[in-house]
Amino acid sequence: MFSYIAYLPGLWTYYVAQNQSVTKAFIWAYIPTLLLLPDYYRAITPGLPDPSFNQSASVALFAVFIMHGSPGYKFSYTDLIVGFYAFSVSYSEFLASGYSDAQNLMFFELTSVLFPYIFAKSLIEPFNLRYDFAKSVVLCLSIVFVLNLFENKFGYNLWQAYLGPFFPGQGLGWITTFRFGLARAAGPYGHCLLDGVIMAVGYRLQRWLQWSDFWPKKIKQMAWIPWFTPAQVFTIMILGGVFTTLGKGQWLAGIVASGIVIIGRSKKRVAAMTAVLAVMVFIGLPLLAAFLSYASVGRKNAKDDNQETAAYRYELITEYMDVASERLWWGWGLMKWPEVPGFESIDNHFLLTYLNHGVIALTLLLVLMFGMMTRLIIHGMSRPMTEPRGSSLAFTLAAIFLMYVIAVATVAMMNQSCTLFFIIVGLSDAYLRMSTWDGDQGSGKSKIEPDTRRFKFRKVL
Repeated sequence: MFSYIAYLPGLWTYYVAQNQSVTKAFIWAYIPTLLLLPDYYRAITPGLPDPSFNQSASVALFAVFIMHGSPGYKFSYTDLIVGFYAFSVSYSEFLASGYSDAQNLMFFELTSVLFPYIFAKSLIEPFNLRYDFAKSVVLCLSIVFVLNLFENKFGYNLWQAYLGPFFPGQGLGWITTFRFGLARAAGPYGHCLLDGVIMAVGYRLQRWLQWSDFWPKKIKQMAWIPWFTPAQVFTIMILGGVFTTLGKGQWLAGIVASGIVIIGRSKKRVAAMTAVLAVMVFIGLPLLAAFLSYASVGRKNAKDDNQETAAYRYELITEYMDVASERLWWGWGLMKWPEVPGFESIDNHFLLTYLNHGVIALTLLLVLMFGMMTRLIIHGMSRPMTEPRGSSLAFTLAAIFLMYVIAVATVAMMNQSCTLFFIIVGLSDAYLRMSTWDGDQGSGKSKIEPDTRRFKFRKVL
């Protein structure tokens, strides 16, 4: 009964959407629910799917979104890819487990994949709310950072401590891990690596806000401090959030993805792209070869914990590829593949998707990742140079996709990290389809207000 508090964000989101606007409900009710409340606690509801906090908010927002005539929505081919991806994941689980066991995964694909994608493509760009969206993400993750510091120090997850009693028996599988003598902060996301992925997305959005001159130059109360500006403070906080997770894979993903942002900030983009590609070819490929040699020694021959971890992830692929190919098209179902002894954890989302849901779902996911990243880079290269430098949204979004590609090769993309990915897909789709301004040429103050008139007749005298 206590678990029914998971419905409260849904009630609040519905209230805001009905009494304010659907866009405000998305940015200031749904996004904070997604980023500040755990996804592993659910309202156990007899005879119905068991929603998490953000899923109840998603259903409520979608209901009002439909009642208001789907404001901002316009069909695109990306809808088919995302929709078929959600269907293929759900159908594969239905084939493996039947409807009774598969309903929660189906509900997840609907409320945490398809609905957020539709919200993002309909409610951000069509209403010129890209800055507000990014600001909401940054503010929420700044709060998570502060609480992460407590978890680093004491190894005590505040979300589990204070929300866990309302959800007896839930979330017990998420445990705190340690590195360098510190607890690895997981925040409300279950695992430190998921926290790292989400913080890395927030860092890229914050840097874009900073370069776009979105934040005010000074705060009156802090004007006497010469270096203190809101933009710098938020950048430090979100970067600190990345470090609190102590996830080396996410750090590497963020560093590599910054190469795309460097292209966007350069005045000579072609030369910058040539330089980045040269670095990837002449430095990246030898490093990759060295890493494969380092990881292929086998866990028994590993010299330290780092090499043992690399060897484990290398062996995962060789051990499970034959298992995955036995059910090539639709997979084995969620976590139902035959386990290879010694390989209990699948620390690679691409392999996990292949095992769980087959090659169709994996192919659609790769198409979304690489297709969007390529389109964004081409779009960014074709647009005039924005001022201030770095205010082009295209390169920021492309860098986020590259970061996801690298990061989820070392961790499953689940819970809020999955939902946030599809929100970025929706934002990118709308941006590529309808953007007539990029970076707002700096200030974000010349945004075009949407025409809200119900009837738009031309008056002729």
